[in-house]
Amino acid sequence: MMRVGHGYDVHRLVSGHKLILGGVEIPWEMGLLGHSDADVLVHAVMDALLGAAGLWDIGHAFPDNDPAYEGIDSMILLGRVREMLEEKGYTVGNIDATVLAQRPKLAGHIPQMRRNIARVLGVEEDCINVKATTEEGLGFTGTGEGMAAHAVALLNR
Repeated sequence: MMRVGHGYDVHRLVSGHKLILGGVEIPWEMGLLGHSDADVLVHAVMDALLGAAGLWDIGHAFPDNDPAYEGIDSMILLGRVREMLEEKGYTVGNIDATVLAQRPKLAGHIPQMRRNIARVLGVEEDCINVKATTEEGLGFTGTGEGMAAHAVALLNR
């Protein structure tokens, strides 16, 4: 049996925070604001995985009003999502994700993002695809107010 899920996440860009995407700290003047490390890419991936398994979403699994998750590394949460999937008998088939950000340029960091996500999920790197795009200066991502990410995940059982 195969199941598909879609995930979406968005975070505001602010100064004084680290920019972490796909478990990679990217040197830049701004970072993402959130209860955890605000890794918008990993959050979208987790939502896609949880959705495919019928396990609600990350807000339900890891509530932002729970102090246990304040500042937590999203890769740790991704590992917990993997455990939740395994408990229900699911394995990850593949993930396709897109980060929407006007700046900084992300292409050079994408191979490490893919490796990080694949390692935590226990799949081959070619099962994880990450893309980045700008929005031509349009909307909150285009003006640099925030970043967003979409992800689609295929689960097998």
